[in-house]
Amino acid sequence: MSMAMIVTLIVFVLIFLLRMPISLGMIAAGTFYFIINGTDLGSVANHIMNTYYSNYVIIAVPLFIFTANVMNSGKVTEMVFKFASGLAGGRRGALGHVNVIASLIFSGMTGSAIADASGLGKMEIDAMKKAGYDDAFSCAITAASATVGPIFPPSIPLVMYAMLSGASVGALFLGGMIPALLICVGLMIYVSVISRIRNYPREEKVPFRAFIAFTIQAIPALLTPIILLLGIYTGVMTPTEAGAVAGIYAILVAFLAYKAMSFKGLLNIIKETIKDTGSVSLMVGAAAVISYIVAREQIATDLGTFVMGFTSSKYVFLILVNVIILILGMFIDTSTIQLVFVPIMIPVAKAFGIDLIHFGLVVTLNMMIGLSTPPFGMLLFITAGISETSLKSVMKEIMWPIVAMVVILLLITFIPEIVLFLPKTFGLM
Repeated sequence: MSMAMIVTLIVFVLIFLLRMPISLGMIAAGTFYFIINGTDLGSVANHIMNTYYSNYVIIAVPLFIFTANVMNSGKVTEMVFKFASGLAGGRRGALGHVNVIASLIFSGMTGSAIADASGLGKMEIDAMKKAGYDDAFSCAITAASATVGPIFPPSIPLVMYAMLSGASVGALFLGGMIPALLICVGLMIYVSVISRIRNYPREEKVPFRAFIAFTIQAIPALLTPIILLLGIYTGVMTPTEAGAVAGIYAILVAFLAYKAMSFKGLLNIIKETIKDTGSVSLMVGAAAVISYIVAREQIATDLGTFVMGFTSSKYVFLILVNVIILILGMFIDTSTIQLVFVPIMIPVAKAFGIDLIHFGLVVTLNMMIGLSTPPFGMLLFITAGISETSLKSVMKEIMWPIVAMVVILLLITFIPEIVLFLPKTFGLM
């Protein structure tokens, strides 16, 4: 490792320990590297711009962020919650099941775990607390179910992964469907068990007429993922165009179907989307600098040589990747993991002959588990904050849902067909 690389790592670690914004830390570390090496910054900027200038996939990210922000406002979350309540029936712990089902439905509109937890999550937690569920349990199951958002299509992290790896967005979206459903099944089994142990209340079964009314009211929102996926898989739209259509459709739903948004509200959402996009863009640009340095130092090649010298089994490599990302997810933001560490692992995965669609879902699910993992899981802070619940109690309650999600992670790690079945069936592989 060169002296410039050593200094870069030291600067990066110091900035991380000082809790400065991670994107600024990457830019600062990269700057030190270029200064020490005497690199022409103009050539670096030219290389990075050429890399991203024609990458149209990344344009889908702000479009899906906008859609998530629109869907997270007004009556959309209320309609989804009522529809999910009708599906869950009158079983014991029904609101816990409603929580999981509603998150799955909402994920088909937003592709964001944060949007799910902060918007729909507040409604879910409030309803569960009023019904007599433990505060910590309500927060924990809300945080865990929100991780489905970026696994079930559409998904902002999967779009980012497609940009980094060159994998098909459509195949990634299809590949995430079965894992997302399995996560929901695992969490609902946990809810059933814990509800019996703690004697959580039964909910009154929603009358058939009321359920039909809820379904009709929810149809405009429920059509969002259907329009997106049909557009992509029939070839009518690219994923980026689908993001634009989703944004326009979300506005129509909010304004016309539910009359839940004003022009002032739309302006605030646009401002919020610009802020979020700016944050993501800064992170992508900073990660591009680090990726340039990693490529120049041939770190990915050296890592591949080391790992392949250590083992010839792709499954051992996948276990190592899972362990590393799970540990990183306890301390580092998922966007940092995806933009800095995953690109280093992708060439090694290729060398082992691992399908990039399979690898993408493994690392994405792993990162989403990190959002609910103590001590710095973002979803834990969000759910504890909006419900004014002790963070310590939420961290204690989240452990079994994490176990359930790790079991699903191991299943898709060792049985690739769980991920690849649908992409193969629809001819995308």
